[in-house]
Amino acid sequence: MRGSVTAPDPATGQRRGRRTAGAVASAALLLPLLGAAPSDSTEQPSSGRLQNAFAMAAAEYDVPQSVLLAVSYLQSRWDAHDGAPSVTGGYGPMHLTDARTAIARTGAPHHSDATEDARGDDSRTALLPDTKIPDTKIPDSSELPARLKTLTKAAELTGLSAERLRTDAAANVAGGAALLAAAQRELGAPPSDDAADWYGAVARYSGADDTATAARYADDVFDVIRAGERRTTDAGQRVALTAQPRLRPETEQLKGAGLRTAAAEGTECPATVSCEWIPAPYEEFGDGDYGNHDLANRPTSQGIDYIVIHDTEATWDTTLQLVQDPTYVSWHYSLRSTDGHIAQHVKTKDVGWHAGNWFVNAKSIGLEHEGFLAAPDAWYTEEMYRTSARLVRYLAKKYGIPLDRQHILGHDTVPGPTASTIPGMHTDPGPYWDWQHYFTLLGRPFGRTAGAKGKLVTVLPQFARNRPEFTGCVTPGEPCAPHGSSAVRLYTEPSENAPLIKDIGLRPGGGDSTTGVNDTGSRVSTGQQYAVAGRKGDWTAIWYLGQKAWFRNPAKQPTAVGASGLVVTPKAGLEDIPVYGRAYPEKEAYPAGVPVQAVSPLPYKLLAGQRYAIGDKVPGEYFYAPTFDTTPHKVVRGSDMYYEIQFGHRVAFVRAADVRVMPSAL
Repeated sequence: MRGSVTAPDPATGQRRGRRTAGAVASAALLLPLLGAAPSDSTEQPSSGRLQNAFAMAAAEYDVPQSVLLAVSYLQSRWDAHDGAPSVTGGYGPMHLTDARTAIARTGAPHHSDATEDARGDDSRTALLPDTKIPDTKIPDSSELPARLKTLTKAAELTGLSAERLRTDAAANVAGGAALLAAAQRELGAPPSDDAADWYGAVARYSGADDTATAARYADDVFDVIRAGERRTTDAGQRVALTAQPRLRPETEQLKGAGLRTAAAEGTECPATVSCEWIPAPYEEFGDGDYGNHDLANRPTSQGIDYIVIHDTEATWDTTLQLVQDPTYVSWHYSLRSTDGHIAQHVKTKDVGWHAGNWFVNAKSIGLEHEGFLAAPDAWYTEEMYRTSARLVRYLAKKYGIPLDRQHILGHDTVPGPTASTIPGMHTDPGPYWDWQHYFTLLGRPFGRTAGAKGKLVTVLPQFARNRPEFTGCVTPGEPCAPHGSSAVRLYTEPSENAPLIKDIGLRPGGGDSTTGVNDTGSRVSTGQQYAVAGRKGDWTAIWYLGQKAWFRNPAKQPTAVGASGLVVTPKAGLEDIPVYGRAYPEKEAYPAGVPVQAVSPLPYKLLAGQRYAIGDKVPGEYFYAPTFDTTPHKVVRGSDMYYEIQFGHRVAFVRAADVRVMPSAL
């Protein structure tokens, strides 16, 4: 660390002076969180090397170590991800972006190769837009915004090779420190040991081009510093940041950053995030066709019961272009990975075409999370997780949506509305979305709610240590890079040599399930709940798609924990009951002028003696909205009631008249 100054008191965060350029700092100031920096000749414990890398980089580039640690935590939670790029081409603990190289390495197919009708209303002609997500090409560097090529700049500043910055965690940290120091210089601010003097540089590090997003990012970094953090990374590195609860940054620094003001008027967002209004068009374009959403009056007309989590697998700019195309589909919000910026496109009162199931669309809000790379093992930044969680908390409170996996749905858990649609349904955000971390940020972490011998379980593997084999991330049939996962695989017997559970809806011909990253036929996901069907040694069986499905669940590293709740089973005397992908009204409920919609069972059966965890009890509903003119639009509500159940990887519905409800413990 160059210069001499008294450092901020780590216990208080109060400033005690600024550094004078050219002076020599004492060794005691090199590591304000850990004490004196170890000498180069001191052998460091392998689990402490990353902490030492932060100390050395902070000293080399005159950046407060607390700032460096907090920025890194907000980007990656200090994880290195084995050198794999994030969804926006970011590498390493500091998320240095090199999107051009990342694209070249992964190939970037679409995330699920699905063929679903995003609208999911079979009373209308299937919506298969002519506009497609463009094939990903390797762009020229000049075509990329600065936020997607920070690794190139870090290489120039440090003299380190791009490859080393991508693969060496210590080099990556040094690259991040160099970028922060450069941002401080560009703002005309002097070097300082006081973290409070780095607010503007931190905001610039976000890569945001608008003031609100940059400020929100910087606020989050300083929240991390005030609260402190401590964790063991995915590479087994123990890293700690001591809390500075009284730290107050110089927020006025942002005024000279030259950033734009985003158009936030009209957005429906909490004050804790940055939002921009970029509307999806509601336009008529001939032959009675229109797009790309339906006007409605929710929640007055019908409730908003679900929030659906999606992954775009497209660049931010492409995502915005698509949602502004009236011939394409729509969703309510898009979230940018690098800095958590949110764009709202459709009012929450209106119905977006995003989930492939009209019943779910009519009662949900869709959130698309930016994925610059289509390789499903790419990772998501901490800032996007946090921003998304804040938005979901806000929406859930506003509309009374329970924070659980039967209401906060992945697109991959939305059921096909009819039998023919099941094979084409999307599979995002996929097995690498960290549901446990996400729900922790939502304030509803999953955990044990019953004893180890309970008759209901919550799926809960340790994300970083849970690494099931998947194939097809880049090349069909080829193994994906090892990666932490929320998914747990299911077998027909308590053995990993047994066949995988089959999904007759996904493969009507009876084909086998696979380990393909987009094959949801034989896996469950963190936070989902299932009734126990048996136990044997380290294995637990659950009821799944009408079958007894086994998964490995050792006591020392469990993949599920005991839970309690309500389950359904067929009423006495019924050998089996139908299962549905949508909860539509009985035919007698439809008024004149509204075509009766078929209550179409899926190809599965819920058999006598089987039990399934339930969510809401809901009336049959159908939103009739076939025209651009909203005059004939109606919500048809029947007297038939349904229970939502966790039936397979996806949720499903059963008629309340067909089942009895009981506590899981009985």
